[in-house]
Amino acid sequence: MVDVLIGLQWGDEGKGKIVDFLASQYDVIARFQGGPNAGHTLYVDGKKIVLRTIPSGVFHKGKLNLIGNGVVIDPVTLKEEIEGLIEFGVDLSETLFIAHKAHLILPTHRALDAASEQAKGKSKIGSTLKGIGPTYMDKTGRNGLRVGDVLTKDWKERYTKLRDKHVGILASYEELVEWEEWEPAFFEAIEFLQKLNIVNGEYWINKHIKNGKKVLAEGAQGSLLDVDYGTYPFVTSSNTTAAGVCTGLGVSPSKIGEVYGITKAYCTRVGGGPFPTELHDEMGDALRKAGNEFGAVTKRPRRCGWIDLVALKYAVMLSGVSRLIVTKTDVMDEFETIEAAVAYEVEGEITEDVPFDFSDESITPVYKSFPGWKETPISHVLDIKDAPETLIDYVDFLENFLDTKVQFVSNGPGREQLLKLF
Repeated sequence: MVDVLIGLQWGDEGKGKIVDFLASQYDVIARFQGGPNAGHTLYVDGKKIVLRTIPSGVFHKGKLNLIGNGVVIDPVTLKEEIEGLIEFGVDLSETLFIAHKAHLILPTHRALDAASEQAKGKSKIGSTLKGIGPTYMDKTGRNGLRVGDVLTKDWKERYTKLRDKHVGILASYEELVEWEEWEPAFFEAIEFLQKLNIVNGEYWINKHIKNGKKVLAEGAQGSLLDVDYGTYPFVTSSNTTAAGVCTGLGVSPSKIGEVYGITKAYCTRVGGGPFPTELHDEMGDALRKAGNEFGAVTKRPRRCGWIDLVALKYAVMLSGVSRLIVTKTDVMDEFETIEAAVAYEVEGEITEDVPFDFSDESITPVYKSFPGWKETPISHVLDIKDAPETLIDYVDFLENFLDTKVQFVSNGPGREQLLKLF
């Protein structure tokens, strides 16, 4: 069976730590979508490590890790990431595998991303400029270059054909991007990639499932960035919900087991797009400071606000979440009172449904207040039995509102700071 772990907000929910924790229970950890724009942060032996493309199970000996066909790969970033892990003492020669149908990010994809975003002016979507969107566009447009292509004799001709197409498109933009200087590192990274374990991903993973191996599918970003169900058009270019596992790894829906959904105890977002519960005041600044809310990859300050249970319930529904994990509850140690949006007021009507256009400026959150646990900081709690009653009551409300059980509460960045409820 394949268990799934996804973020339920706009990303940055703390998936890296949770995958790292759960990895010991699985034989294979597989990334099924996204690209190097999403960073999963882990703390190993007190050191902060950010994984961008590689699955978060690499720090567990004997575990196999697959970068699935639904992922888009920047060879340069992947090479840097692998070399960094080798310096950290992690040998990936027999544990990391790459699906040959995963698409490659070219230097000109990054140039197209930058030029396109610049041309949008005030309508910028907040792209990380990693070339993700243009790469997925080439994929759906049937023009992309895949990992398996670099093993062919004429791969440079295939590359040149796609690159030249991009150059023609770039000529239509006013923004001039000096992409040529990126090519040498790209070619060097391709030579590095050619020596890695490139496999027929769908056969590889189904063989392991048939042999009784337990698989954990790891998603990137968050459900509210899903290209179909997120805050369109301020979304990513892939399916970030549990449905993306089947197409991103090549497994059937009947193989899906538990779905772990991760949410922060509050909300954050990087870049543009709607955010109904965003705080533009001192409280928002306090959340950002207490949670150290800056992008793992981009370093950009994250927008902060209270938890949005309307959007969270929507995300839980879309993916059939069976086990909920609430992270960064320790950040709420700072606050006397905690607010949670339990409904929206849209054009004078109260609703618990997410509207068609999330960007509608008339959305006003309806809040419910909860007493915090400032007097008993949860960051020092070692067992859920010793957690403050205010936290337990808050978790009970979440379970009833979302109709999903909370299995874990994370109360700090460390591996050991995870309180189990069942």
